Amino acid sequence: MAKYIFVTGGVTSSLGKGIFAASLAKLLQARGYRVTIQKFDPYINVDPGTLNPYEHGECYVTEDGAETDLDLGHYERFLNIPTSQANNVTTGRVYQTVITKEREGAYLGKTVQVIPHITDEIKRRMLLLGQTGEFDIVITEIGGTVGDIEALPYIETLRQIRWELEEHDTLVCHLTLIPYLKSAKELKTKPTQHSVKELQTIGVRPDILVCRTEMEITDEMRKKLALFCNVERDCVIQALDVNSIYAVPIEMQKEKADLTVLRKLQLSAEKPIDLTKWNEFLEKVRNPKGEVRIGLIGKYIELQDAYKSIHESFIHGGAANNVKVIVESVHSEHLDESNVHEALRHLDGLLVAPGFGNRGIEGKIVAIKYARENKIPFFGICLGMQCAVIEFARNVLGMKGAHSTEMNPNTPHPVIDMMEAQKKIKNKGGTMRLGAYRCDLKADTLALRLYGSEHISERHRHRFEFNNTYLEQFENAGMLASGKNPDNGLVEVVEIPGNPFFIGVQYHPELKSTVDNPHPLFVGLVKAAMEFKAALKTTTVKETVNA
Repeated sequence: MAKYIFVTGGVTSSLGKGIFAASLAKLLQARGYRVTIQKFDPYINVDPGTLNPYEHGECYVTEDGAETDLDLGHYERFLNIPTSQANNVTTGRVYQTVITKEREGAYLGKTVQVIPHITDEIKRRMLLLGQTGEFDIVITEIGGTVGDIEALPYIETLRQIRWELEEHDTLVCHLTLIPYLKSAKELKTKPTQHSVKELQTIGVRPDILVCRTEMEITDEMRKKLALFCNVERDCVIQALDVNSIYAVPIEMQKEKADLTVLRKLQLSAEKPIDLTKWNEFLEKVRNPKGEVRIGLIGKYIELQDAYKSIHESFIHGGAANNVKVIVESVHSEHLDESNVHEALRHLDGLLVAPGFGNRGIEGKIVAIKYARENKIPFFGICLGMQCAVIEFARNVLGMKGAHSTEMNPNTPHPVIDMMEAQKKIKNKGGTMRLGAYRCDLKADTLALRLYGSEHISERHRHRFEFNNTYLEQFENAGMLASGKNPDNGLVEVVEIPGNPFFIGVQYHPELKSTVDNPHPLFVGLVKAAMEFKAALKTTTVKETVNA
């Protein structure tokens, strides 16, 4: 039977429960255990698919087409194993299931209540992955903060699970904040004490305290926290701020978090931990041999979490090339022909980000034109690829007014159009083309050279596609469809062979980049940016000498 670890949060939100859960999972995995992580979110949306990125960060898509919380991206990047629909559950999904069963008469006329019906459904989903036989340990992150009304059913379910299972089959890690008061020049434990008291009031006693802090916690303070929070002395774990999320597993190892967890769960710690590859990656992140500057052209740049997987993929791609990637966010809404040169001239590469809606579209198109004409390494993802198609249609093929029917339903040249299967769909949530689909790559193309395989699979999230009616015109003019879905002929990859690096993809490669397997498209973009920078430097030196 699987063991269950629950991660709760106190004092404040955004403390990093997801990073801690992923880091602990990494340590346990490195000791040979089969680990998975799941996230339970207390909001009433069925999934985050209809949420604006400003609300909840990016929407992360799994292999099986689930639109999930961005923390699942951390889980996959750390563990290098895919998650699924079962790894992310929301209050909306729980209530939807219970209400559907009630309408079907499943409760035999009983009054449907939070306890036991809602908590029973939460319990079923919490234990589900542990009953498959695929995992030794299931880590469950409970979203929100202890004391939130929305989180109460989840904490109550946790209490029931601990009562029903054997003592050493469950473990609760409570992540809190130890604030530092500059005026008093000291750390304060009282917020953590109150948070633990709140958790105990609901009937749950934490086994391990994980304390986020800016300053070192003294031994005296650890003893105080252990005494007043009713935990063992070695179960007070310090979580100091670090300069990279990828350093957290190493810090947790120093705190012996994995050994403490294994002892509490009565699991063996005999197998030595192996973090060789992780440490090699972290060494490259911390000590790069150079740097490149790549512009991220998008419209949600004020919130880094809106493009979280892209930012992390650049870290992976940078480490693979032994360089630091400085990602410079450029708001597409502020770009036009008059300022594009000044805004982008100093960059070594461009990535035009995915998104929805008309806002900022023209700025993306202007940026792509600048990259194409100046042979700056360019990479477009989803809408970024579609903008590259629109730009090429307007400025190379001379199709005045060419556009996507998403932005202009009456465009005279709908080079991007809604997929046929999407035209009759009315509901917004969970109805896009989602999840992993196959793609075949053409011989002698940039895409094939980067992937090293003719047959690939990538994750999608879109309704609109390249309009194949125009394909012959595009290819005759120099834009090649280098990747297609073998089942329906959908254009998945476009590139311009005349440019050293110009590629757009309909799918989302950032969702599959991990520490162990950096995505080849990001690795390729960073490498192309390095070569562009080196060539530009050489040209500048020659011009200076000649002058």
